[in-house]
Amino acid sequence: MPILSAISYFLSQHPLWSLLVISLSFSVMGIGLSFLRKKAIWSGLAVIGLLLAIANVFLGHIVNALFLNANGVIGTAVIVHAEQTSSTLNDQYIWDYDAVLKTADGQDVPFAFDTMTASIYPIRNEILIPPEGELFVVKYIPGFPRNAVILSDQSEYGKKLKMDEDFQAVSKAEAELAFSPDNKVFLEQYRQALQQFIALHRNDADPALIASCERKLDALTPPK
Repeated sequence: MPILSAISYFLSQHPLWSLLVISLSFSVMGIGLSFLRKKAIWSGLAVIGLLLAIANVFLGHIVNALFLNANGVIGTAVIVHAEQTSSTLNDQYIWDYDAVLKTADGQDVPFAFDTMTASIYPIRNEILIPPEGELFVVKYIPGFPRNAVILSDQSEYGKKLKMDEDFQAVSKAEAELAFSPDNKVFLEQYRQALQQFIALHRNDADPALIASCERKLDALTPPK
């Protein structure tokens, strides 16, 4: 398993080098098999290798995240340094991160990643990097711990982001009802949003926020 983790680490953290290695490897195999088997069709491996190499540039960190989440063990980590680079992704600057992972047996392991190569689970269409200096939860393979996946939903920063996202539904429903207080649909949507937020975050939200939501829920006119 450590060997698989090391390979996955190389593919995900060095996508451009991987592009060259994968393409060249498949090309060599294709040429060799074409020569040995006397069939030119094997040269098509070069095309397959190029397609796989290109796919790895965009999907390598996702495959790595799935692999580590399925096979890794829990550890904790912290980003000790973050630096903005001159490169951009979707008009946003790419950042380089240096971090330290504490393994289950207490070892401290430095590791690094950037905005494009960060492995984060669950897989979402957004890059949720932990704040510098804040502990977060990871999974890694013993024997090659510097390959780690960030478990955003199990980390405090991820829980806060999810809570804020869930509360946006409450705020939206509240604004709609304020615009049209007699709208029974808006009233019921607001009631459900409050109930759902309280049920999801009773134990992890600020008690004052939960108490406020409960007062607002109690103040609503019962549905007829």
